[in-house]
Amino acid sequence: MIEIEYSPEVAQARAEGAPIVALESTIITHGMPFPQNVETARRVEAEIRAHGGVPATIAVLGGRLHVGLTEAQLDRLGQASDVAKLSRADFAACLARGGDGATTVAATMIAARLTGIEVFATGGIGGVHRGAETSFDISADLHELAKTPVTVVAAGAKAILDLPKTFEVLETLGVPVIAYGQDVLPAFWSATSEMPAPLRMNSAAEIAAAMRMRAAMGLDGGQLVANPIPAEAEIPAEELRPVIEQALAEAEAQGIAAKAVTPFLLGRIFELTEGRSLDANIALVLNNARLGAAIAVELSTMRR
Repeated sequence: MIEIEYSPEVAQARAEGAPIVALESTIITHGMPFPQNVETARRVEAEIRAHGGVPATIAVLGGRLHVGLTEAQLDRLGQASDVAKLSRADFAACLARGGDGATTVAATMIAARLTGIEVFATGGIGGVHRGAETSFDISADLHELAKTPVTVVAAGAKAILDLPKTFEVLETLGVPVIAYGQDVLPAFWSATSEMPAPLRMNSAAEIAAAMRMRAAMGLDGGQLVANPIPAEAEIPAEELRPVIEQALAEAEAQGIAAKAVTPFLLGRIFELTEGRSLDANIALVLNNARLGAAIAVELSTMRR
């Protein structure tokens, strides 16, 4: 049996039918250094509240699924060093064994489905890693989007990935990819790319209506909302390209693979950009939180 513990704020929101936005926890444990990770998590939660939603940061603590974290739990998670990075394959094992775990995009979507949360705001999704034609390194996030009915708001896929292949897989899996307010897909730290957007929507109401229509049609899976980073915070793609290539070459030379790849690359890019990538990451997560809250508010209104 799954033991689920709701924070007082989330429990009250569930009882009142208030709009809730799920948040992952790997951005806290594996995405940023302390104390910026905890500070950013609190800023993201505050941004959701400021725009009419209730934040639900999700994690596994002591074998219990926590939906919403208290201040003390967030501090503990932000300083922990032995927290598992959970995806679909190991989520259940961590719960069964009484462990601690931070949820990736895929695991957060699963937890959101289990608890009736329809919207999830994150930084960027995982996808097809470069060289996947030989390594077969493809994130479980893509298949989760095809299975689990949650709207995911992200700044596209992480720019360290093979972006064209990532979006090709999403198309094959039948996942709606919606660019917010523009005709091209964003590329995480960069607001634009050369990839045309499969779908464009200009309002939270449109996105919420599309999700409701998918449910009415009996279509499986969720939808990905690709929300561009604010222009003033972006790092242009042409500036990032050589930095990413250097970080990838170093990862290969050091034999870094599997779940260790993304944290290594993000850390190395942080160093090579002298911290600009982290500033951009924080800006895009806050931007996604705002849009996620707006979509959750629209969905909540439709339920009434």
